[in-house]
Amino acid sequence: MVSRRHGLSIGIERAGDLFFLSLKAQGKLTHQDYETITPMIDSALKEVKDPRVKVFLDGTELEGWEPRAAWDDFKLGLKHGNEFQKIAIYGNKKWQEVAAKLSHWFISGEAKYFEDESEAMRWLSE
Repeated sequence: MVSRRHGLSIGIERAGDLFFLSLKAQGKLTHQDYETITPMIDSALKEVKDPRVKVFLDGTELEGWEPRAAWDDFKLGLKHGNEFQKIAIYGNKKWQEVAAKLSHWFISGEAKYFEDESEAMRWLSE
């Protein structure tokens, strides 16, 4: 049996109440991936009264979610949606662009899709 890489790598930087999350998604995400990453995000954000979060998501190696993981992602968005100011989705698949457009249903901030990493980072820093 061949094992395929999957999961989320995370970087968290903080300056006062501003957070920068850098996520790299690989393969097909699982419920176990979210069981690992969600407590990290929850812990980082709970220490600040009104956190403001900017996210860079590298989805160039993302294949999608297992059904339970998709639900986990939805719950994470609902829980922290008011804290997200900007989400830049750097990807290479049409469905990622559609997901960025639909994200306004779950978060209060902006989400944009980019095929160029530099443009995504520039937009986040504005």
